[in-house]
Amino acid sequence: MRALIHAAMDRSRTTLLLLSFLLLGGLAAFNSIPKESNPDVTIPMIYVSVSLEGVSPEDAERLLVRPLEQELRSLEGIKEMRGTAAEGYASVVLEFDAGFDPDQALQDVREKVDAAQTELPTEADEPSVQEINVSLFPILSIGLSGPLSERELITIARELQEAIEGIPEVLEVEIGGDREDLLEIVVNPQVLESYGVDYDQLATLVRRNNQLVAAGSLDTGQGRMAIKVPGVVEDVEDVMAMPVKVSGDRVVTFGDVAMLQRTFKDPTGFARINGEPAVVLEVSKRAGANILETVAQVRGLMDAAAPRLPEELEVRYTMDQSEDVRDILSDLLNNVLTAIVLVVIVVIAAMGPRSAALVGITIPGAFLSGILVIWGMGYTMNIVVLFSLILVAGMLVDGAIVVSELADRNLSEGMSPRKAWAEAASRMAWPVIASTATTLAVFVPLLFWPDTVGEFMKYLPITVIICLTASLAMALVFLPVMGGVSGGRRRRETSGEGVFVKGYRKVLSRLLRFPGTTLLGALVIVGAIGWAYGTFNHGVEFFPEVEPESAQVQVRARGDLSIHERDAIVREVEKRLAGSPEVSSLYGRSMVSAGEQMAPDVIGTLQFRFTEWDERRPASEILADFREMTADIPGIVLEFRQQEEGPGGGKPVEIMVTGQDYGKLDDYVTWLRAAMEETGGFVDVEDDRSLPGIEWRLEVDREAASRFGTDVASIGSSVRLVTNGLVLATYRPADVRDEVDIAVRVPRAWRELDQLERQTLNTSRGQVPLSQFVTLEPAPKTGTISRLDGERAITVKADVRPGFNANAQLEALRSRLPEPPDQVQVSFGGEDEEQRRAMEFLMTAFLVAICLMTLILVTQFNSLYQTLLILSAIVLSTAGVLLGLLLNGQSFGVVMVGMGIIALAGIVVNNNIILIDTFNQLRSEGAAPLEAALETGCLRLRPVLLTAITTILGLMPMVLGVNVDLLTPSLGINAPSTQWWTQLSSAIAGGLAFATFLTLLLTPVLLVIGPGSRTSKEKV
Repeated sequence: MRALIHAAMDRSRTTLLLLSFLLLGGLAAFNSIPKESNPDVTIPMIYVSVSLEGVSPEDAERLLVRPLEQELRSLEGIKEMRGTAAEGYASVVLEFDAGFDPDQALQDVREKVDAAQTELPTEADEPSVQEINVSLFPILSIGLSGPLSERELITIARELQEAIEGIPEVLEVEIGGDREDLLEIVVNPQVLESYGVDYDQLATLVRRNNQLVAAGSLDTGQGRMAIKVPGVVEDVEDVMAMPVKVSGDRVVTFGDVAMLQRTFKDPTGFARINGEPAVVLEVSKRAGANILETVAQVRGLMDAAAPRLPEELEVRYTMDQSEDVRDILSDLLNNVLTAIVLVVIVVIAAMGPRSAALVGITIPGAFLSGILVIWGMGYTMNIVVLFSLILVAGMLVDGAIVVSELADRNLSEGMSPRKAWAEAASRMAWPVIASTATTLAVFVPLLFWPDTVGEFMKYLPITVIICLTASLAMALVFLPVMGGVSGGRRRRETSGEGVFVKGYRKVLSRLLRFPGTTLLGALVIVGAIGWAYGTFNHGVEFFPEVEPESAQVQVRARGDLSIHERDAIVREVEKRLAGSPEVSSLYGRSMVSAGEQMAPDVIGTLQFRFTEWDERRPASEILADFREMTADIPGIVLEFRQQEEGPGGGKPVEIMVTGQDYGKLDDYVTWLRAAMEETGGFVDVEDDRSLPGIEWRLEVDREAASRFGTDVASIGSSVRLVTNGLVLATYRPADVRDEVDIAVRVPRAWRELDQLERQTLNTSRGQVPLSQFVTLEPAPKTGTISRLDGERAITVKADVRPGFNANAQLEALRSRLPEPPDQVQVSFGGEDEEQRRAMEFLMTAFLVAICLMTLILVTQFNSLYQTLLILSAIVLSTAGVLLGLLLNGQSFGVVMVGMGIIALAGIVVNNNIILIDTFNQLRSEGAAPLEAALETGCLRLRPVLLTAITTILGLMPMVLGVNVDLLTPSLGINAPSTQWWTQLSSAIAGGLAFATFLTLLLTPVLLVIGPGSRTSKEKV
């Protein structure tokens, strides 16, 4: 190392030029690196779905889900397989083990789905296989509303969709509120009866007359002529000329017997923005694209298109993630700048402006070098990366302070600047390398954190490792070169120790005389802190709660309600909640079927976008008012949910009950919900059992039908005329992306249950009513059927009341749960499962980090006792973590505090390494143990305090929830960006403050009483 340091100083111009390149490259990387709020996490899930219009849930389970499960279960690396069967569709969600290859998994799943497709009904649509990716979620929603017809709004939305998707950074644009086009042939059943139309023949006639004919070309020897047979339907007129009935020379066309119109399929939901009917453009960006630039381009395109849009059209931007990203990045960058300023102020006060300037340069040097590497690795600038920069802001100068402090001492003894800095860097190289290596050692295991949480948090260890490695180069290579080039000679110090150092010397001298009492007193203090935390703690949680930017109200109601009845209920709730000055936009939707993450009885949702967090009350208070405003609406349940940040999501309590006997599952879930009610503290409880309702079954007497020369397929075609329409063929008009169905339907007034009894069918005996061989009977309705790993499953989800802790509630519930019957299994998932896995990994990572640090420390000191002494400081410093959480009123966050303890372990050892290294040097020079310990403490007092104070000060804005904008200037209190990291910052700051006292007072005492007090030759 000495050779490298001297080589750098001998080539000082090259070294300084390299530093300039790193600074300029880092600035360029910071400007061009993609910026986003949350990291781009690869969720280990693949979603397979298949549609079959009109299929019942039981048939969807039997014909769609089970064949897919049978093929997919043989895939390797599947952690969980969830199947869902509902009316009209089925899906299978595959969750893979951590570390899966998404591309390979996607290919394997597609191969299995292709193999299963032969077992699926021929009428089913092509199965869809999609990877669930956070980066595909919308980053911007554009609402289009106004006094325009539905057709006009959708047409405008589709034109804008085409234009926005032309932007390279945009992946796709979905239209919320769009409806599927339909070419509807409305015909009176009596007319069809009079012509004796056979529905199966009708479909065959249309298909055979809607064919793409590859006619080829004709070469006559005197020329080549292309031949074309225009046989594909292109417009409504082509359909009107289609034959309906052919009898001899007489041909009846649709134009003779029916009315044709371009329309939409029956609505399955309605959308509104601030109470007005609307369609919404949901814009998703490509992975790795800069969210700020992408949204800016979309807004620019909309501004350019504004003159061509109708004047009465209102355009509203909702759910703009770029605003959140800009605010969060601004807040965190302000905190980074504040941390740097605080660190520089402390260094100036302790070391003078000249040394502070040199040390201060190493901070942006390490930062920008780290950002350059992060950009080169293809990562993004997100909240985890930015907090990591805040975390290391004080740590980056540790090595530089130690080297600079020794160089100042060398200068005061009369050395030349070049020699003073070279000797200081050479002397402290291995202690600084060892201390940095131990810090890196605790972050290395975090790189292997599995699951979605690990994918989310991996950016922290990556950033810390890169920046600390850069700080090592700054401290040992670039700082000595800058110090040697800058010149200057420090005046010989003739004055004695300051008042603070004298006081410290006096206290330490007394403690060294009573080492046993000192150790016992330290253990008593640690025990007292542990008792206080156990008595007055604020509970345990998985991820910290952050003030949200938005919230959602799910409207739940039961009954066989039409979409218009559902929409009327949602409108009533919307009317009560509209007009709040603390809500900037209100996006309402009603729906026929709930989404994947919703309870089965959800009939609509209201999405609120709050005003800025510093201009309103907390979201919890606003939602409490909303509950009161809607409490008297009868027949519905309203579920208020805040926006959740981070890799978690959903309700904290999730219990899965699985088995083959659905009756047993249903009974046990009833007992389970009763136990939850008895336990108390649970709110918004839901389960996915089938909702009560009625369905009408047409029981076919196959024997009677066969006597009339008909079958189930023909009967089904006749029934579809009354329900969704009998699809004859498809065509692709120029103004629509996808194929449009051509369907025959009866007039709207005939679309009633009674019409099924009046409906007739053309048979070999003429027109015969369906009632001759079909019986219409009511039966209990089956809603969504859920399956887990090949078995039927019912999932119970719940939130906990404000003031209750999810972990405590789960433990209380476990003790009350009834014993499940035979062949029924109960498992806990959701946040409980994720929390348990996170705790297991963090404990393993902590043990691995301790082993790595032990290896490094034994190599550095060649002493087991001194190694154990340093490791004991890590264990004792956890008392400071608990004290920091207690004083700041924070819960024990499994992820954040767990990471804080691991990070603290690497930080705590640094000062102990420097302290013990100095002690060993003094002992090797012949000093007595007591004298060596006392002088070590006094010599290392300033660098130990400086390194600890700089790290703590760098975290203090996060600990206190303060956001200081030094450029405006302005001050923000408890901003959402600081709430996210308060637990982790409090844990590290409290632990480091407590560990600093242990280092300065207890470590010298332990050095005296241990075998480390002997000379290096006597070490064990």
